[in-house]
Amino acid sequence: MEKMLEIRWHGRGGQGAKTAATLLADVALSEGKYSQGFPEYGPERMGAPMRGFTRISDTPIRVHCGIYHPGIIAVLDETLFEVVDILEGASEDTKLVVNTPCSPAELRVKYNIKGYHVFTVEATLISIEELGRDMPNTPMLGALAKIASAPKLDTLIKDLDKKFSHKFSRKVIDDNIRAVKRAYEEVKGE
Repeated sequence: MEKMLEIRWHGRGGQGAKTAATLLADVALSEGKYSQGFPEYGPERMGAPMRGFTRISDTPIRVHCGIYHPGIIAVLDETLFEVVDILEGASEDTKLVVNTPCSPAELRVKYNIKGYHVFTVEATLISIEELGRDMPNTPMLGALAKIASAPKLDTLIKDLDKKFSHKFSRKVIDDNIRAVKRAYEEVKGE
């Protein structure tokens, strides 16, 4: 990695964007990287729009603020396009990964997205089928592992196994690992 990778997460309260942002930062530490992962809340209630931030770097991170020019934007709920400026601060090189049943081309048309590298994954469907509930954050981590320069899928899976082993049953851990792997394989891009 030549420069710092900055990821801005957009989700709704209760979808796990905060958890994903901080978990991804923890996984980067396992790869010997420097990282930060933190949320930014608005009204702190279930379903309210919120943002999370992850920074990953080979060198110490000296900046401690929100991410204004993300390299990747991860959207856990596509309805946020209607209420939040998801692409604020994005450049032509920004990668946009969205939880949606739409293809990248369909998403471009639906929200008039011009430019950017667009990726889509059905994280909600994957989470319902693999976890038994709508929790798109874990599949989105798998999609990010596919499109980003960090983390490696193997490291992500090992860290999930280790971190979740203190909280969840083996079945829950295995379900989450399957969701990550499935999203890694199913993410589509153009």
